[in-house]
Amino acid sequence: MIPVNEPLFLGNEKQYLNECIDTGWVSSEGPFVKKFEQSFASYLGLSHGVSVCNGTAAVETALYAVGVGPGDEVIMPSFTIISCVAACLRLGAKPVLVDIEPVTWNMDVRQIESKVTKNTKAIMAVHIYGHPVDMDPVFEVAEKHNLKIVEDAAEVHGAEYYSQKKDAWLKCGSMGDVAAFSFYANKIINTGEGGMVVTRDDTVAKRAQSYRNLCFRADKRFLHDELGYNFRMTNLQAAVGLAQVEKIDSYIEIKRKWADVYRAKFSKIEGVKFQPVKDYARSVYWMYCIELDPKLGVEAEDLMNRLRKYKIGTRPFFRGMHDQPVLNEMGLFVGESYPMTDHAYKYGLYVPSGMALTEKQVDVVCDAVAEELK
Repeated sequence: MIPVNEPLFLGNEKQYLNECIDTGWVSSEGPFVKKFEQSFASYLGLSHGVSVCNGTAAVETALYAVGVGPGDEVIMPSFTIISCVAACLRLGAKPVLVDIEPVTWNMDVRQIESKVTKNTKAIMAVHIYGHPVDMDPVFEVAEKHNLKIVEDAAEVHGAEYYSQKKDAWLKCGSMGDVAAFSFYANKIINTGEGGMVVTRDDTVAKRAQSYRNLCFRADKRFLHDELGYNFRMTNLQAAVGLAQVEKIDSYIEIKRKWADVYRAKFSKIEGVKFQPVKDYARSVYWMYCIELDPKLGVEAEDLMNRLRKYKIGTRPFFRGMHDQPVLNEMGLFVGESYPMTDHAYKYGLYVPSGMALTEKQVDVVCDAVAEELK
């Protein structure tokens, strides 16, 4: 079987884990937690990192940290994971959707301003599949309407965006008021499960630190003015994370290497679009994505089923939030239409994308796709 993802450990993971075990520091009080937070935040050029137990918790904590609460609205793409919507709902806020643009599958930033109301609190820029959102228009809308920018940077560890507005290359996760990262096992930096909230704002960081630790009062531990959650990361996870950050440039180099190989091979298969990269982006290709031309008469689910006989693992693209039964039953997004999101879900998939890939495996994948699309 060629799996969709196989994690790669190149550095001090075992050494740091053994240190945790030898010293007995395995909980969130251990020293690797702070080291990991500082190391990752520093990599992004930020002053604060607040580790949490997973990426979903990171999104919720980030929203809370910038003051999102009951009655607020948060604009986000329909094309994303349900964590983004769930985080809003848990805080009493309302998610408001926009469609995607069809080239990068990122949110169509031209649609954002039309969704702004007097209740809008934040724009959630969800960077998709390793490619940054076009952020300059997001900056402009946020400044014009005094909105917070929350980056969901789960899939873009190390990716960069060139801002003409700021005349600089900016790392994803460093561009908003706050950002949320995931360190799930298929991410470039992985701790099995885990996440982090990053910011340069002292107040936002303090709110995030409080929320992930049950909102204990600073002056009295078992006294609470607000409800928080136990979203803490363990020292064991942080030890792995620190070792991974130390090697992040090597991981990104591997991701880009296999992207170049895939692109060259898929370019020879008619009707297959390998994920493009805009001039304003330095993608990290979190997943190696393809979209099928409808003229082929083959949908993504069909091709995924066919590739199973070659023992090739695949995954579908996101199904839009507007098309989720659980959300429709709650009265959300009923009657709303996001055709580009529907199209991407229908014709998009990703192929094996782990950093432990071999050239032989990539050849098998591309040859199988070509054979099934004859």
